[in-house]
Amino acid sequence: MKITIIGAAGFIGTNLTKALLKNPENSLRVVDNNIKYFTNLTDSELSRCEVLASTFDVNTDFDTLVRDQDIVYHLVSTTVPSTSNQHIPQELVANVVATSKLLEACVSEKVRRIVFMSSGGTVYGKDEQSPIIEESVTTPISSYGLQKITIEKLMYLYNYMYGLDYRVIRLANPYGPYQRPNGVLGAVTTFTYKALYDEPITVYGDGSVIRDFIFIDDAIAAIIKIAESDCDERVFNVGSGSGTSIAQLLDAISVSLHKILNVNYQASRPVDVPINFLNVNRFQHLFGPIVHVSLTEGIKKTALFLTENVK
Repeated sequence: MKITIIGAAGFIGTNLTKALLKNPENSLRVVDNNIKYFTNLTDSELSRCEVLASTFDVNTDFDTLVRDQDIVYHLVSTTVPSTSNQHIPQELVANVVATSKLLEACVSEKVRRIVFMSSGGTVYGKDEQSPIIEESVTTPISSYGLQKITIEKLMYLYNYMYGLDYRVIRLANPYGPYQRPNGVLGAVTTFTYKALYDEPITVYGDGSVIRDFIFIDDAIAAIIKIAESDCDERVFNVGSGSGTSIAQLLDAISVSLHKILNVNYQASRPVDVPINFLNVNRFQHLFGPIVHVSLTEGIKKTALFLTENVK
């Protein structure tokens, strides 16, 4: 299968690339802003990919990127939830308008299917009862979530007008190897890293915020099953199916690593939804269990990776 991954050098893209390369029948074209970003792929892995450097914006030559491809994975976002409300017009152009250009290219180049990495944590907003099903009302309270749901609707439109097949992955909060422990995204990875090196951990609010954490290997396995399936469903929640409070997460890290944590509590942020975890029955009905790595086991795996690879 011929597959293009746009945003392939990031956390999800790196793990997805490595997983797809395990199938010798796959031919991968991996795309990111700079070829130098692909430092997490081995020489052997890189030799089996077509590696391209490209921006993701309204001027990108998307036709070249997706030409002669069966599946295109769209993993790019130029923003993160915590800061997306600061530059709403610019972010809409950078993500929504640019994606419409990508969809135009997929149609003109006859791509079989596009897979979009949406957000189970932000598209639903704060009013839905957890666990949240895919049919729930989408009322995001961040520009990040608004961009994601708008792109989802664009994909529906291009399917309606041109027959472009698509899959939407509403992903919860993945964590694990190759995620940067910089505190911008990824509470599990960031907190684990700071715990390992006895650094202060910043928590916004009192620790009662509830999130849905899934180990990256489980997330990637689910994403590939969805992307390659010819089922009738197009939108899928991908998460653990259960909620964990930040306080519970901190306790799990402390117990797993045998560490006393130095936690610094700060005022809560308006973009943080109080409770969010996903109902994953749609996935499990079609494909079976989604979680194979528990949170405790995942923390230990993440800690081992960080100890061996990140200083």
